[in-house]
Amino acid sequence: MNTELIGLIAGALTSVAMMPQLIKVIKDKNAQDISMLTILVLITGLSLWVWYGFLNDELPIILSNAFAVLVNIALLICSFIYKKKN
Repeated sequence: MNTELIGLIAGALTSVAMMPQLIKVIKDKNAQDISMLTILVLITGLSLWVWYGFLNDELPIILSNAFAVLVNIALLICSFIYKKKN
């Protein structure tokens, strides 16, 4: 199998990994069981991957991790909103 294809598939899967969690939090309007620390560590790691991608001119790494950063920031924002309400 082509190594670039493996990278693209891995990037796509890891980029959307938190989407079901984000959808559940938005749908249920409940974020009590979400660990803010975990989200912050994940955002930090993903941001470093984006930086690494820029340093090495790797567009697939930049795009997949930048999307994942946005998803996790949305989850973090929802966590703040829905934890306050409950």
